[in-house]
Amino acid sequence: MKKYISLLFSFSFLLMFSQIGNIKNGEKLSFRIHYGILNAGYATLSANQVNYRNAPHYRVTGIGKSTGAVRAFFKVDDVYESYINIATGLPSHYVRNVSEGGYRRYFETDFNHDNQTLVLTNKLDKTSKNFKTVKGIQDMISAFYYLRSMDTNTFKVGSSLKINIWIDDEIYPFMLKVTGTEMKNTKFGKISCLKIVPYVMSGRIFKSTEGVTMYVTNDANLIPVEIKAELLVGSLKASLDNYHNVKYPLNFK
Repeated sequence: MKKYISLLFSFSFLLMFSQIGNIKNGEKLSFRIHYGILNAGYATLSANQVNYRNAPHYRVTGIGKSTGAVRAFFKVDDVYESYINIATGLPSHYVRNVSEGGYRRYFETDFNHDNQTLVLTNKLDKTSKNFKTVKGIQDMISAFYYLRSMDTNTFKVGSSLKINIWIDDEIYPFMLKVTGTEMKNTKFGKISCLKIVPYVMSGRIFKSTEGVTMYVTNDANLIPVEIKAELLVGSLKASLDNYHNVKYPLNFK
């Protein structure tokens, strides 16, 4: 069960959206995470405009923590950061500092998009490696800030979106498919959402290649209100718990 809870904290960041061009400075999204009937923890994403490398950036900070009974046997304290160049939508610096039970990782990545390289630094053993990447590479946080900055017409039912994401020390080709629209119940009321399925590897943790489903608001905000993962054992869910400083009004009914 521990590895499944750990997985959702990672997916909560991987599947969340936020905007580049239309994001409002100070936007903050909060999510409750559940494993079956258990309240497993929470995750938050906050975005603030800063000057980094002499250029305007959004500094996005993601925090995930286990809570209650789950924390008693599986302590999670995760911090993610991405410095995203507002003009290009590309990440300049990325931090993944996670502690999940006995699992510990602390990586920092510096991107050079001009020559398509990056430097990965392991902050725990104080080593660095150089990697060759591809054009337009994103990190786990910046990927969906980039996607959410696209024209909303991009997210039509039946459309597919592809992107290359840097995770730890490897490039992962990633694809999302918009499969339909649906009214979703939330703590704030009902709201129209796009149903989006990311394609993932089956047979190890997920039941199928379409074992993860997310629902994002069918508007210019494209805020996720629910993320579900059907696992080989049980299910995980992250639900929107609070929001602050979003760019456009959310039409809850």
